[in-house]
Amino acid sequence: MMAKVRLLYFASLREATGQDVEVVDSAAPDLATLYAEAAARHALAWPRERLRVAVDGAFAQWDDALRDGSEVAFIPPVSGG
Repeated sequence: MMAKVRLLYFASLREATGQDVEVVDSAAPDLATLYAEAAARHALAWPRERLRVAVDGAFAQWDDALRDGSEVAFIPPVSGG
């Protein structure tokens, strides 16, 4: 089943993709596969184990199912001082 989702990219992921929002159609069964698709499309260097994922404003697990109409955020570690 295809799902239309809105992807949000933050910090270094936004810089790598050149965008902060992307709407995609995906048949990914879970969030990990959705990230793998985005990583392949944009040649992202971050392994998902280093990222957090959120769905509709709440942190989620990588094995959570993809839901049509969701807003999915990929969040890299934040450095600062």
